[in-house]
Amino acid sequence: MLKSNNIIRTFSSIISHCPSNNQFIKVKSFKNSVRNMSSGNKIPLVDIDPTGVFKYILLNVYDKKKDEAKPQMVILRGYKRCNYHSDIYDEVQAKLSPLDCEPLGGGRISHDPDSKKIHIYGYSQGYGKADHEVAAKLIKDAYPGYTITISDEGY
Repeated sequence: MLKSNNIIRTFSSIISHCPSNNQFIKVKSFKNSVRNMSSGNKIPLVDIDPTGVFKYILLNVYDKKKDEAKPQMVILRGYKRCNYHSDIYDEVQAKLSPLDCEPLGGGRISHDPDSKKIHIYGYSQGYGKADHEVAAKLIKDAYPGYTITISDEGY
């Protein structure tokens, strides 16, 4: 049951549990949460772990080689399993291949789904500080009903 509770928490912004009939119902859909690339690829704008404190990066995504094209979209990725910001980049680049990615900076995220709060702060030693305002907008769209805060303090 613990695993299903984590899944439910992950999708709590798009489904709701109806205790009277023990079913889940869709209450709203993510606005701008998935974007189609001109190549036909569907890419979530935000993919972060459902709880905890972890590193994140912002990335430009290109349909073609980045030297030949303008960025198609900005995405945010953050995972506890990645010890370094570059680990996140490597994982995302491998998943999105043949698309190309460019890191725009990083930081940390503290995600507390029980209180519906996400705090964005810090920087990446390798990629520099991400624009936390851009990160906050992407997360606010993906997690409506959450309180999103940002800070330039901390590492």
